[in-house]
Amino acid sequence: MDDGGGTVGVEEEFVLVDPRSGATAAAAPRVLQLLADEPGVMAEFLRFQVETATGVCRSLSAVRAELTRLRRRVAEAAEHAGCVALATGVAPFGAVSQVTADPRYRTLATWFPALVGEAGTCACHVHVGVPSRAAGVRVLARLRPWLGALLAISANSPYVDGLDSGWASARYPLWSRWPTARPPGEWRDVVAYDAAVGGAIRRGEAIDARSVYFYARLSPRHPTVEVRIADVCLDVDDAVLLAGLVRGLVVTALAEERRGAPLPPVPDALVERSLRAAARYGLAGPGVDVLTGTLVASEGLVEDLLAYVRPALRATGDLEDVLAGWYALGSRGGGAEQQRALRAVSGTPVEFVARLAAATRGEDTSSTERKAAQ
Repeated sequence: MDDGGGTVGVEEEFVLVDPRSGATAAAAPRVLQLLADEPGVMAEFLRFQVETATGVCRSLSAVRAELTRLRRRVAEAAEHAGCVALATGVAPFGAVSQVTADPRYRTLATWFPALVGEAGTCACHVHVGVPSRAAGVRVLARLRPWLGALLAISANSPYVDGLDSGWASARYPLWSRWPTARPPGEWRDVVAYDAAVGGAIRRGEAIDARSVYFYARLSPRHPTVEVRIADVCLDVDDAVLLAGLVRGLVVTALAEERRGAPLPPVPDALVERSLRAAARYGLAGPGVDVLTGTLVASEGLVEDLLAYVRPALRATGDLEDVLAGWYALGSRGGGAEQQRALRAVSGTPVEFVARLAAATRGEDTSSTERKAAQ
């Protein structure tokens, strides 16, 4: 992924739950054993989570195909392991936190014991190739104004401990308790970026570069910018939309850097306000325009984002797919709205879990009553 925004990859994290109760299921080791032939499926911090990763993709159609295939494989393995996989930012009926038997994860749990109980949140990470780390650092500064819109699009975790949290993304306030979970800075160069990462490690805020959880960062393992702000999306179409928008933002930022366009001043406090509004309301309420500090409709912020990246979307060939994804999202609502609608027509937690699992697999959620009753 090193050709200046020409490549994209997506990572998705899933919750494993017992279909008979909705409780989390510490079944990841068994699921991973069943998927030993699949390099795109990996362990996560807690034993009720699994993560998937696409390969390096050059088109959104390739992203869609990979995400769909990986979701299908995880769903099949989960069924064989006696559980179901849910694409939701937070386990909807609470979680029993068992740390994965990996030395790095054990160290994280030892350093941050108070956060382990809230650590099982699930995200969607989008990687976009950049020509150099230096270019990537400057891209990060130009992503800051748009992080709220990306979170609003993906917000998909309204339920915590069986109750509506009142948030579209309850994952965001939980995840943001980690010491380094914050927006990227306006670092002037790689030296300043590396100093910020190294300082966090020296202060005990992270055990290594991989656990520096900036909402967008330089990937410690790939030549990419990695945008980590999004909840895992309930619908694959939303994940594809997210990937297209992030690639559009990176390509736009690289072009602006090449022509020396000024960086708009965006205070950290306004970025945080925009993220909190996006997490609270998703697309169903007000957002914060970080350039003016005013409250505006969240959908309007996304429309502004689309206008901003439209030339890049044309250049990458993503425009048609992104517009189709945005119109589809507008017609059916975001992940949090869909979850609330599914909960409203589910008489029991079991039925709700069955519908969420069906939506995760891309199936018609109206035909899951019989499965839920079994």
